[in-house]
Amino acid sequence: MAPQPAHIKRDESFRDAIATVDKEGKRVWVYPKKPSGKFTRWRQWVGYALLTLLFVGPFLRIGGEPVLMINILERRFVFFGQTFWPQDFLIFVMGFIAFIVFVALFTVAFGRLFCGWACPQTVFMEQVFRRIEYAIEGDWKQQQALNKGPLTNDKLIKKMTKHVLFFAISFLVGNTFLAYIIGSDELLRIIREPASQHAGGLIALLIFSTVFYANFAFFREQACTTVCPYGRLQGVLLDRKSIVIAYDHVRGEARGLFRKGEVRSDAGKGDCIDCKACVHVCPTGIDIRNGTQLECVNCTACIDACDHMMEGVGLPTGLIRYDSEAGIAEKRPFVFSARMKAYTGVLTAIVGVLLTLILLRTDVDSTILRTPGVLYQQRPDGRISNLYAIKTVNKTHRDLPLRLELLDMEGEIELVGKPLEPKAGELVQSELFIVLPKEQLEGVKTKLVIGVYSGDKLLEKVRTSFVGPMTGKRNE
Repeated sequence: MAPQPAHIKRDESFRDAIATVDKEGKRVWVYPKKPSGKFTRWRQWVGYALLTLLFVGPFLRIGGEPVLMINILERRFVFFGQTFWPQDFLIFVMGFIAFIVFVALFTVAFGRLFCGWACPQTVFMEQVFRRIEYAIEGDWKQQQALNKGPLTNDKLIKKMTKHVLFFAISFLVGNTFLAYIIGSDELLRIIREPASQHAGGLIALLIFSTVFYANFAFFREQACTTVCPYGRLQGVLLDRKSIVIAYDHVRGEARGLFRKGEVRSDAGKGDCIDCKACVHVCPTGIDIRNGTQLECVNCTACIDACDHMMEGVGLPTGLIRYDSEAGIAEKRPFVFSARMKAYTGVLTAIVGVLLTLILLRTDVDSTILRTPGVLYQQRPDGRISNLYAIKTVNKTHRDLPLRLELLDMEGEIELVGKPLEPKAGELVQSELFIVLPKEQLEGVKTKLVIGVYSGDKLLEKVRTSFVGPMTGKRNE
């Protein structure tokens, strides 16, 4: 925390508990006042843009493939039209590490900016569910009066309308998330078919919708203050140079009510008029004037509320603003610190490795293994054969008829299973014999290199082993 003037005694008791739980451990329901102002408008436009992307995303295509699909059931993952399979495990690992380092770098530099502007919890809560609540039940005072009042027909209608809309939106979101798992075409097919044919899937969807509904209807800010691990990371990642939503205690203290015509500096007062407007609009119920807190999601509502009050009393805006603790206490401008540069260097290296893996990624990924428990066979013409199982994944957007060819010695490959003609993004399994002249063998185990071709194009080389009798070149 930034140092305070010597004459101001700071009360830190608020850090002993979160704002949404009382001394008895009971839930304190938060009634945030409806915010307004430039940051609120900007966040609305960002939120609406993200929601639009969310709902149209399953229907967007790149090269015939979805922009994003995470098909856990079939272990098929599509990112920006590129299909990835479990065989791309190393790419997934590097991508995950890059994401973690990016989160660390972004948080060190800009605090919980993501939470306030792009987090799904915040976007849905503030731009969808809370706005429906304001439209039906009114602003914070009206909501408090409605909840404390008797159960009248008007109250019953408002509550039922709100919760029906909440569940309908949750069900729509559930279907959208399902489209990201199984694909929009498959979802539309399921919707057109009788529900009895997909009873299990419908039950799972209703369970997800109920959990989603309960989160935004009842759990709300507790997802951010008690469940989300990202908020806990603040204490580790943030430092005095990180940009956060901060109260300018140097300018604002000591607090005092506004009196018209009074010169506040002569009265020993700072610019904070102690109106508590910043507290009233906070969706997690904190007082930002106490400093950076775990519960703060950087939603900017307090900035708009404070600026509005400052304009009303003729004082400069920006008493609450985006700034760092060092920037407020010592008037330091934002600088890219050595810590941020270190994170950036690590992130650049990881992204470089990730891009290299993606660029070197082959069109197909094949494994050829000898069938377990099956010995070699000696044919009437004296040649030796081994039985193999082959698995081939087509990572492209087009069908790929494949053929196999021995690259390092003379011999034959006889396909005895289904043809190797994987369709776009398909996994094909088949069986084959590799037949070699006895004189080609190098002992009990001979190393082979097999080329996987599509037409005349060599797509990849696969290594395997061939088992034969104790004869061959090595024993002659």
